[in-house]
Amino acid sequence: MRVIPVDGPDSVTDLATALRAALTGGPAVLPVSATDPRRAALVAHLAPDHPVEPDTALIIATSGSTGEPKGVLLSASALVASATATHTRLGGPGRWLLTLPAHHVAGAQVIVRSLLAGHDPVVREGSFATAAARLFENPGPYYTSLVPTQLLRLLDEPTLLGFDAVLVGGAAASPALVARARAAGIRVVTTYGMSETAGGCVYDGRPLDGVSVRVVGGEIRIAGPTLANGYRRGARFGPWFRTGDLGTVHPDGTLTVHGRADTVINTGGVKIAPAAVENALTAREDVAEVCVVAVPDEEWGDLVAAAVVPADPGHPPRVEALQETVRTVLGGQAVPRLVRFVPDLPLRGPGKIDHSAVRTLLTG
Repeated sequence: MRVIPVDGPDSVTDLATALRAALTGGPAVLPVSATDPRRAALVAHLAPDHPVEPDTALIIATSGSTGEPKGVLLSASALVASATATHTRLGGPGRWLLTLPAHHVAGAQVIVRSLLAGHDPVVREGSFATAAARLFENPGPYYTSLVPTQLLRLLDEPTLLGFDAVLVGGAAASPALVARARAAGIRVVTTYGMSETAGGCVYDGRPLDGVSVRVVGGEIRIAGPTLANGYRRGARFGPWFRTGDLGTVHPDGTLTVHGRADTVINTGGVKIAPAAVENALTAREDVAEVCVVAVPDEEWGDLVAAAVVPADPGHPPRVEALQETVRTVLGGQAVPRLVRFVPDLPLRGPGKIDHSAVRTLLTG
C-alpha cells in the first residue's frame, strides 16, 4: 500500500502517478489529507503494513455517517467502469478541473477520469476563474466537479458557463439551487453516490450504464460494476449495497433521494424528513442554505430545528415567515420550532454538513 499525503498540486501529481500504476496492477493507493491532525491515527487504523486485500487499487478513508473510520476498497475495474460510464453520460472524455480534495472519492475520480482521457487534471490554485482559464487553454470538452456549497458561491462566476458539464454532488443540492444555476446557463448534472460506489453513480436521477438501483423497505440499494469490494480488514460487499439512504424509484426508472434513514425526525409521533423541510426553505430567495436536525425535547421527543444561512446576512428573513413557508408546503408538524441564523454551515469533508456541529449551534 502506498500512503500519499495530499496537499497541493505537487502531491496531486504524485497521487496521479500512483493511481496510474495502481490501475494497471501496481500497489494499492491510500490518499490522505496532509493537513489533517488525525492523519497519523487514521493511517494507523487502516494498517498500511497489513497485506492489502486482493483486487484493490484505491483505498478511500471515510467515516460515513457513523464517525468511525473505514477504508473503502475500490478495484481498478470499479474505478475504470465509473470513469468510463461518466464520460459516456457526459458526451465523451475531456479535460477536468480538480476543485475537490483529492483524498476523497470525488477528487480521486477526477484524477482517474483525467488519466483515462489522456490528460493531467488542472488543479485549482487561487481563484476558480484563474484555474478555469488554464483549463480552457487546451481543447475540450471541459468538466469539473463541485459540492453544493461551491456551486452556491460560484453562481455569478462567468467561467462556469464554459464547462460542458458541472457535476454537483457530495451532498444533496437543493432543487432551488440547481434551478438557479441552470437558469443562469450553467450545465449542472446532479450526482448521487458514495465512496462505496466509486463516487457518483446516479446522474440527474438516472443510474449510469451498468448500475442497478432498487428500493427495499424505503432504503436505496445499489449494484453494478462501480461497487467497491468491501471495507479494509472488514466486511465484503455482496451484489447489492445497502446505502442507508431513503428514496423512491419512479416508473420511468429515475431515483429520488429523500435523505438518510437515520436522520428522520420523530416529533410527537410524526416522522419528518429533514430534506423536505430544507427544500421548502431554500426555495425562498432570501435563504441561501439550510440544515434541519432534531433536537431533544421532553414534550415532543424531538423538535424540528433549522440553522439558516440568509441570502443577505444583513437582512435575514423573519422567522415567522420561514415557519409559514414550511407550514404551507408540508403542514404544521414539519414547522421548525427552533430557528437560528448562522453565517455558514459547519462542514466535514468536501461539502458534507456536520450535523452534530449544527445541533451544537442550535442547542448551545
